[in-house]
Amino acid sequence: MSEIKYYSEEGLQKLRDELHQLIAFDRPAAAAAIAEARDKGDLSENAEYDAAKEAQGHLEARISKLQELIANARLLDESKIDTSKVLLLSKITIRNTKNNMKQVYTIVPESEANLKKGLISVSSPFAQAFLGKKAGDNVEVVVPAGTMHFEILTVER
Repeated sequence: MSEIKYYSEEGLQKLRDELHQLIAFDRPAAAAAIAEARDKGDLSENAEYDAAKEAQGHLEARISKLQELIANARLLDESKIDTSKVLLLSKITIRNTKNNMKQVYTIVPESEANLKKGLISVSSPFAQAFLGKKAGDNVEVVVPAGTMHFEILTVER
């Protein structure tokens, strides 16, 4: 049995778009590459054919994985999420109490995390420290370099 994972509308659409790309364009291209390699003669010593078959295997595995993820995906209803405290899909503005530096992060499902875009995984120790807290709360986050102290300035969607 596969694990149910939660996605934002945007995250689920990215999975659907990738699946469409793989099925509509990449799969036919892989089949064409195999056919072209097959036409070049003896298959027992045809490295191009072997590589094309291996690439097709990887492609089919990715398609299968995406189909499974989408089948077991659950969409988060952002309108029903409590905005008074930090939860999944919360956009938080925090202030480092040591250097007064402000940062903005959105807590997202693990599959949508992207630190460069300020999207941190709900399962990360950093996000876990903020879950359930409210604006105005002070939070200690234990990191490899020690303990960092933050104040939550805002919690929004």
